[in-house]
Amino acid sequence: CTQASRQHVDIYERLPVPFGLVRFGVAPDHPEVKNVMNTFTQTAQHARCSFHGNVSVGKDVTVQELQEAYHAVVLSYGAEGNRTLGVPGEDLAGVHSAKDFVGWYNGLPTNRDLRPDLRCETAVILGQGNVALDVARILLSPVDILKNTDITQPALDTLAESSVRRVLIVGRRGPLQLACTIKELREMVNLPGTRPEMEASDFECIAKMLKVLPRPRKRLTELLLKVAVETPEETELERRNSAKRAWGFRFFRSPVEILPSDDLTRAAGIRLAVNRLEGEGEDVWAVTTGEVEDVECGLVISSIGYKSLPIDPAVPFDPRKHIIPNTMGRVQKCAGLYCSGWVKRGPTGVIATTMNDSFDTARTLLHDMDEGTLDISTVKPGSAGVTTILEKRGVKPVLFSDWEKIDSEESKRGEARGKPREKLLDVGEMLKVAWT
Repeated sequence: CTQASRQHVDIYERLPVPFGLVRFGVAPDHPEVKNVMNTFTQTAQHARCSFHGNVSVGKDVTVQELQEAYHAVVLSYGAEGNRTLGVPGEDLAGVHSAKDFVGWYNGLPTNRDLRPDLRCETAVILGQGNVALDVARILLSPVDILKNTDITQPALDTLAESSVRRVLIVGRRGPLQLACTIKELREMVNLPGTRPEMEASDFECIAKMLKVLPRPRKRLTELLLKVAVETPEETELERRNSAKRAWGFRFFRSPVEILPSDDLTRAAGIRLAVNRLEGEGEDVWAVTTGEVEDVECGLVISSIGYKSLPIDPAVPFDPRKHIIPNTMGRVQKCAGLYCSGWVKRGPTGVIATTMNDSFDTARTLLHDMDEGTLDISTVKPGSAGVTTILEKRGVKPVLFSDWEKIDSEESKRGEARGKPREKLLDVGEMLKVAWT
C-alpha cells in the first residue's frame, strides 16, 4: 500500500456545479469533448474524493486556512480574466470578449445577462484560435443544429433572430501563424449554409513553404490553401453559391479603434492597421505599415486570450505573466502549495494539454511525499476543519449528491425541449434545487 493510496482528495469549487471549463467553455456542438465529464464523475464518486461546491476560495475560506487543514493544496482555478484590446471604443455596446460571449451561450451564471445585439449583418472576431472559431461557428450555425445541443434557451432564441450573415476572423499575422487546429478549421469549411470568403493576396508564396513545414502545420495550411485559393469542384461550387452566410480569415490586420455609431453609443465598425511580418520561421512578428482599413460591423468579439487573476494575497502571483510562480507545479516559497493548468503555465492548449499538465503536477506532489519534502506525518482535519470555518461564515457547501439533483433537473428540462440538458442559469435556483 503506497502513501498515495491512503490519501483523501477534496475539491472546492466556487459554483454549485462541477466540471468548470468543460461545462462552460466547450462549444455546445462538441458533445464528444464533454464526455470527459464521465471520468470526472467517476473520480468525484470515489470513496476518497469529495466535492464541495458553492465555496469561493480566497473569500469564503483563505488559502492559508486550507493549508492548515490539508497537507497539500493544489490551485487549478484557470484564467477567468480578459486581455483587453487597449484601443479606443472597446467599451462601446456591441463589443464583447469571447470569454463572456462563450459564457453567455454556455450558461455561465455571471454572463446570463450579456444579451448581445445580433441585429447587424457583419461581425468581426479578433483572434484566430479555436475559441474564435467556436464563436464564429455558433454565430453562423443553422438553429436546427444548435437546438439539439445543450446551448441555453435564451442564447438559442437570440441566435434564431440573428441578422449576422458574415463573420470575419482577424489576425495580426499570416496564414502560417493561424492558431486554430485542423479539426476546428474543417468544421468551419463544412458548416452547412456557409461559404468561405478569403483575400487571395494573403496567400501569396504560402504554397512554396509547405515542404518545410512540420506535419501538423503543413496539413492545416494545405486545407487553408484549398479553401482559400483553389477552384472548388462542381458540387462544392454549387454549395457555396447557394449559401446565405459567409465567413473568412483576414490576415495581417490589427485593431486600431472601434468606430462608433452616429450617436456614439455602440460599435458601427472597426479600423484595422495593415501589417507586414518581420523575422523568420516560427519567430515572426507583425509590424504596422502605416496603412489602415475600415470595416463596417455591428458586433466585435475579442478573442485575444485570457489571463489568470490573483486568488489570495498569501499566494505569490506574477502580474506580468499572469501565473503563479512555480517549479514543476510547486508554488515557489510556499511549502505544500501546488498549482496546475492555466494558472500554472498560461492560457494555452486544449483540454488534453491541461489534463497532462495536471498529471505532471500530481507526479510532483507524489514525489515530494515519497521524498519527505512534503510533510504528511502530522494529523490534519481536512474538510472537517474547513466545514467548521464555513459554518461560522454562513456558507453551505453543495456536495456531489446535491449536484446530482441539479443534473437531474437540467436533464429533465432538456428532455422536454428535445435537448440533452437545459442548464440552470441562476445560482440561487441551483441552490434551491440542490437543497430541496
